[in-house]
Amino acid sequence: MSAPVVPEWLSPLRSAVRSVRPEQLSRFLPPAEGGRDSAVLILIGAAEGGPDVLLMQRADALRSHAGQPAFPGGAADPGDDGPAGTALREAAEEVGVRADGVTILAELPALYLPPSGFVVTPVIAWWHEPSEVGVVDPAETASVARVPIAELVEPANRFRSRHPSGYVGPSFSVRGMLVWGFTAGLLDKVLTLGGWNRPWDGSDVRELPAEVLALSAGPGARG
Repeated sequence: MSAPVVPEWLSPLRSAVRSVRPEQLSRFLPPAEGGRDSAVLILIGAAEGGPDVLLMQRADALRSHAGQPAFPGGAADPGDDGPAGTALREAAEEVGVRADGVTILAELPALYLPPSGFVVTPVIAWWHEPSEVGVVDPAETASVARVPIAELVEPANRFRSRHPSGYVGPSFSVRGMLVWGFTAGLLDKVLTLGGWNRPWDGSDVRELPAEVLALSAGPGARG
């Protein structure tokens, strides 16, 4: 069986990621020692609305990154076939993505998530044969959406969010979700590498809503 054909419009992204450096993706780089290996799947597909990216909203009751929109992903298991194997397994468990419909394009440099201690390898993939996706386990996932890239790069949906810690980073308001933090930063970089980004107002800085901060603080802080 011949390998799936990757569309030409993905060529700029495939070319750019070959030389991308970790500091181009995030200011949080893995420590010399420690951290829990994990991976996320940046799954790019195409539908009637054009190219899209698969995002999920994490359940509110999770101990880390509760309620946040994210790429499917999680901690590595001993039986995983590297970061790509972890990303595909987690995507299947969380939202029902079938691995046989996915073509891995690249593994980006590992990054660090200080709040949870995860060392995260982003895995970029082409969804050559999309499967039906949805919430597999409500304890982990609240919702799932295929978000068109055209919506993500629409300037009206772009701004920056400020965390009380002082961190300010890119954010997206799409499909009823506020995408911020690690996921938004990585998404912004991938959109740039793929040549999709459009100019937007980076001076529009908004405070993160109280309900978002309460969820991100963890179950102990929520009482």
